[in-house]
Amino acid sequence: MGTIQGVILDDSNQPIPNVNIKANNEGTQTNENGFYQLKIPSDSNFTVVFSHLSYKGITASFNLKNGEVFEFNPVMNTNVEQIATVIISGSNRKDVEGIVTLNPTIIRNIPGANQGVENILATLPGVSNNNELSTQYSVRGGNFDENLVYVNGIQVYRPFLIRSGQQEGLSFVNTDMVHNVEFSAGGFQAKYGDKLSSVLDITYKKPVDFAVNTDLSLLGGSFTVQGLSKDSKFTGMVGMRYRDNSLLVNAKETETNYNPTFADIQSYLTYRFTDKFSVSFLGNASINKYNYEPQTRQTNFGTINNPLALLVYYEGQEKDAYKTLFGALQGTYTVNDNLKLHLTTSTYHTTEEEYFDILGQYRLGEVNSNIGDENLGEVEFSEGIGSQLNHGRNDLDALISTIEHKGNYNYQENDFEWSVQYTKEDIRDRLVEWEVIDSAGFSINPPKYREPNNQPYDPYEGPLVAFQNVRATNNTVISRIQAYLQWSRRYKLGQHDAWVNAGLRSHSWTVNNDGEKYDTQTVISPRAQFAIKPDWQHDMLFRISGGLYYQPPFYRELRDSIGAINADVKAQKSLHLVIGNDYSFKMWDRPFKLTSEAYYKNLKDVNPYTIENVRIRYRAQNIAKAYAYGLDLRLNGEFVPGTESWFSFGYLKTEENINNRGYIARPTDQRLKFGALFQDYVPKVPSMKMYLNLVYNTGLPGGSPSYADPYDYQNRLPDYKRADLGLQYVIVDENQDFTSGWRKPFKYLSLGFEIFNVFDVQNSITNTWVRDVYSKRQYAIPNYLTPRVFNVRTTMKF
Repeated sequence: MGTIQGVILDDSNQPIPNVNIKANNEGTQTNENGFYQLKIPSDSNFTVVFSHLSYKGITASFNLKNGEVFEFNPVMNTNVEQIATVIISGSNRKDVEGIVTLNPTIIRNIPGANQGVENILATLPGVSNNNELSTQYSVRGGNFDENLVYVNGIQVYRPFLIRSGQQEGLSFVNTDMVHNVEFSAGGFQAKYGDKLSSVLDITYKKPVDFAVNTDLSLLGGSFTVQGLSKDSKFTGMVGMRYRDNSLLVNAKETETNYNPTFADIQSYLTYRFTDKFSVSFLGNASINKYNYEPQTRQTNFGTINNPLALLVYYEGQEKDAYKTLFGALQGTYTVNDNLKLHLTTSTYHTTEEEYFDILGQYRLGEVNSNIGDENLGEVEFSEGIGSQLNHGRNDLDALISTIEHKGNYNYQENDFEWSVQYTKEDIRDRLVEWEVIDSAGFSINPPKYREPNNQPYDPYEGPLVAFQNVRATNNTVISRIQAYLQWSRRYKLGQHDAWVNAGLRSHSWTVNNDGEKYDTQTVISPRAQFAIKPDWQHDMLFRISGGLYYQPPFYRELRDSIGAINADVKAQKSLHLVIGNDYSFKMWDRPFKLTSEAYYKNLKDVNPYTIENVRIRYRAQNIAKAYAYGLDLRLNGEFVPGTESWFSFGYLKTEENINNRGYIARPTDQRLKFGALFQDYVPKVPSMKMYLNLVYNTGLPGGSPSYADPYDYQNRLPDYKRADLGLQYVIVDENQDFTSGWRKPFKYLSLGFEIFNVFDVQNSITNTWVRDVYSKRQYAIPNYLTPRVFNVRTTMKF
């Protein structure tokens, strides 16, 4: 099913109540604010009639895809006849651009340890996330820093210093405020910024009535209120969220005292001064406090014949705080039906503190494996002992300010879009980290330290050196000027429907580090797309897109592993080619679509990096070249009548050549990926719904020590396997209207039960490396993610 909704106005822009909207045997009326909502069958032409005794009727035909929500705001006139039937097709509006549109209702309902937009992205082909505690994701061989995220056309940023998924707390996107979600995994248009991998474009909704939404669970809750003024000129929406990861973190193998505070408040306000001029404000204030005090940990590993265990006793704690403020003011002026102009200013400010002193004393031992023994599972003999002391005092203060002019002009079925943008990034950073490692009573020198050490056979007389030691202070200012111009057109190519888009994007930036100004660098990025829908019996759509994509360095890409800034780092360059096909068909008399995309990327001036949990450390040098290619498949449709589900498969190979030493797997070389999102309900009890979120990813490179030369170690982590199940009983549906009883105040009410990691799979994110006293071997001890966890949840709308 598809949904059309909107506000019906008269020629004085006043809402019209009691307008009859009819589509075959289904119908509804506008409320006192002129708002309506109507569900219609998907993937077919469907005619809707709008009628009122005092106004001329309007007839419109729609063709929406399953789950699509289309906003249609007609103006009814008292003395002018409707010229003709309006044909509106939503099914191929974004398909021709290679953009996936996600239903916000599905995003809100699907279970996951980190519920939200990123949770759903992980089920799409080409998108990988091997850490359920994190909202970060990689796309088609790119890393976490290569993804663009927009909210209402304004780019949003993540905190800089976060190194662990459990520190992240809340994603920027508040799903209760979302109206539309669009995602492109590559080959995107020039109007999107300079990143190498993907675009997530989110639109917040403009309220059409008063409503209150509440979502509560053992992981936290959200509260959203929306409304509009009597004359509908002012609309406002405010959302507050709180999250507590204790349920997930306390289920892990490390016993801790854990006291997190993740909270934010967002607002989206609009005011329409005239029919042509309006202003909107998007604001966000968030605070993520992470207080972590580990106590003990036991990890069992090895084989049945040789079971081993690592016991760790901790002292110390970690205290982190990430505070962000974001505000954007956008003005829109509609000159006429063909020309629209925008002016946007935005400011993002983050202050981040990362303080920790943690001592871990470990013993590596043999485990009692005698079944029936009262000491079964306990360590009986120690093969290795040691300790590890980690210290950090990291502070970062970043202020990012942007002003941008955008416009779009339509001339004889030609669409032109352009933009000019100036950004200033002012970043002040202090990095102090060191690590000391002791093994069997002897201090371990850094891997690259050349001072001979033959302990315990010969005494060591050299200086004691920390295993890792980083100290740096940077004051960096980056100024950027960006611009783009693009053109698109729909036309007939013989009997076939065709669409073409071509654009050019430029980006110039200058780095000023500690008062020293460096030369300005400039890159030009041409991009193009072409799609054709043949006049065939089968419903097919073919796409090809590509171009030259650059990623000018952001602050983290300028900072190397010891904290020094290399301001001469060039933009990473990637040549994209994407070929896609959409095949829409019917099975079991229900609509389905198979989407296939093959892609190839040729990357130059690559800035190599390593990944530690979710922290990326760059070499800050353009010393590599790389490639990525793969195939993404996705089948979605109504496997169960009235619901949308999909199955996806992805194959990827990506390798890099550093300093011409030969090609090796990149840290994001996720070879195979399978994802599924499935919805169902009990036939005789349709109010009982089931949601299944399933992900399988083959192992990533990363099973090696972080200090190791990647050419010597190409170990992979185990495969990532996870299934999350949600059961939801809808007590009050939005289509129901109770005139009496306790359910009368509710527009929607549901009670749910969720199981995270249904099969209790032990997925690992990194390894801890310890030494055996006798054999001098190093053992890889997996750092496991969350086990099976249960959650309860309720959702209410008033």
